[in-house]
Amino acid sequence: MPRPGERGPLMYAQRLIAPAAFEACEVLAPTPDALPPRAVLLRTLAGGVCGSDLPHFMGRISATRDDDVSTGAARLPGFPMHEVVGEVVATSDTRHPAGTRVVGWADKMDALAQFVVTSGDSVYPCGNSLAPEHAVMLQPLACVLHTIARIPEVAGARVAVLGLGPIGLLFSHAAKAAGAAEVVGVDRVDRSSIASSYGVDTFVHSSADRWARGLASAERPTVLIEAVGHQPGTLQSAVEAISFGGTVFYFGVPDEPVYPFPIGGALRKNLTFRTGVVEPAARRAALAAAVGYLQEHRALADSYVTSTFALDDCSSAYLAANSPRSGQLKIAVTMDRPDLYANASQGPPPLPRRD
Repeated sequence: MPRPGERGPLMYAQRLIAPAAFEACEVLAPTPDALPPRAVLLRTLAGGVCGSDLPHFMGRISATRDDDVSTGAARLPGFPMHEVVGEVVATSDTRHPAGTRVVGWADKMDALAQFVVTSGDSVYPCGNSLAPEHAVMLQPLACVLHTIARIPEVAGARVAVLGLGPIGLLFSHAAKAAGAAEVVGVDRVDRSSIASSYGVDTFVHSSADRWARGLASAERPTVLIEAVGHQPGTLQSAVEAISFGGTVFYFGVPDEPVYPFPIGGALRKNLTFRTGVVEPAARRAALAAAVGYLQEHRALADSYVTSTFALDDCSSAYLAANSPRSGQLKIAVTMDRPDLYANASQGPPPLPRRD
């Protein structure tokens, strides 16, 4: 511990200073002797850009961080990234010895940094067989498998997935593995070159509303997973498309706290509506399931991450993720500056002055 008046060890991080604009910064690094109970201090190896990060990247206030009080953008080091792969540097959780490589959640969405502290309940050992940027996929896969386990109607069903981005494709694969009779994937981006390898039987290159409006009764899915989010339109299309007595699971991230819901259509169709996230108590089990699933379906790791950016260029990573295109799936950010780790106790070399 530094003595009173002394500055502790520093670490390198990225900080969002305006919508869609990061800057490099040096901040105090977390120290092993300040770890809360059942927590781990990770040396960050890689992180994944999630759709739920993008509204914050564009300036939206965090609903979970009380310290997001700056104007323009959060200005919080490491924010916003929660999908993380890291090496345990120090631990107050006996399940995660120092030196273990783990994957999971950065609880404060602050993984754009050299070191991060998170709960031991939010991570799980992932081994060293995958490169860190590929192991990132285990966190979204955990979310998908946790959700599929909550939809027992998938087995034998005609399943539709709205949005075949990184999450939607994993949903398609997991639904097929869970026994879906047919998986239909709908996306405005052309995913025809990759859809079948993720379990999609029928790819529809269309917006959700046009697809829903053109469905005949016999074509309606009995299970529909909304994996787009960010606007209410796809939720309304989901209700329009679902068959009588079907199930809609809303997984996409809402950008507003309140969405209009087509209650009349839902009522007349006797549909079941579900939503939810992976609660902290369920994260380790979900991650363990993802590790096992990827061992069984190893080819997924070869195609899932299509772009990797250095931490210094994380703005480009987020801008790319915010502009989906054919051939682009998961985007990862790596700590590819070895000089940062030459002497972790002293932190990285000084950054250029910003006058």
